[in-house]
Amino acid sequence: MPKLAANLSMMFNEVEFLDRFKEASKAGFNAVEFMFPYDYPAQKIGDLLDIYALKLVLHNLPAGDWDAGDRGIATDPNRIGEFQDGVGLAIDYATKLHCPRINCLAGIPPKDADPENSRYTLVSNLKFAAAALDQANIKLLIEPINTRDIPGFYLNYSTQALSIIKEVASSNIWLQYDIYHMQIMEGDLTNTINTNLSNIDHIQIADNPGRNEPGTGEINYPMLFQALDLMGYDGWIGCEYRPLTTTVEGLKWATEYLEIN
Repeated sequence: MPKLAANLSMMFNEVEFLDRFKEASKAGFNAVEFMFPYDYPAQKIGDLLDIYALKLVLHNLPAGDWDAGDRGIATDPNRIGEFQDGVGLAIDYATKLHCPRINCLAGIPPKDADPENSRYTLVSNLKFAAAALDQANIKLLIEPINTRDIPGFYLNYSTQALSIIKEVASSNIWLQYDIYHMQIMEGDLTNTINTNLSNIDHIQIADNPGRNEPGTGEINYPMLFQALDLMGYDGWIGCEYRPLTTTVEGLKWATEYLEIN
């Protein structure tokens, strides 16, 4: 049976971010994830996790200026210092919030960037992050993202991510496999997950097209959940989707997996 975590960056957007913890708990979740915690004091988020008995299972490294179009800075050779400072900030938050894994968004390389230099910069930054996070007992993840949602994003395929992981050559770097993104880019979901299960530490879900909840598109999630059980995957599955109507109305697909409070 899948262990579901509500993604509070996309779900429960009917209320402000700090109110979404309560709503996730009411809906039956006992774990959450989100993109970035950095606009809020760690103590405030930690208090909400405690009040509503929620585990935080994932958040991202700082990704630059999101409103200005940044989607990660790990491939930019001009921002290595900023990246390293972000690793320190992420460790501080994750330690205080007892978050066991952090995802690194590779980002969009600068215009006219040399591809070899982009890869070298990414690998170097990931080596730094993997070592720093390992010292804090936190796992580092990287995530391929489709070219439709983020044109120009550096990391687009699971094979590409696995190649990067091999080059980083650390025991503390893992694949975050987002089923929605990989359905768009490569398909063959069950076989790809099964083949690379030893490298996958976190899975995220949304249906396609639309990036809405399971059951609204073409992906056979009941079959995938059954396959994951048979594979022995016991990690978290982050519900990183945009509810088609309201969040609670859209959770009918997950009723059998959640414990309603």
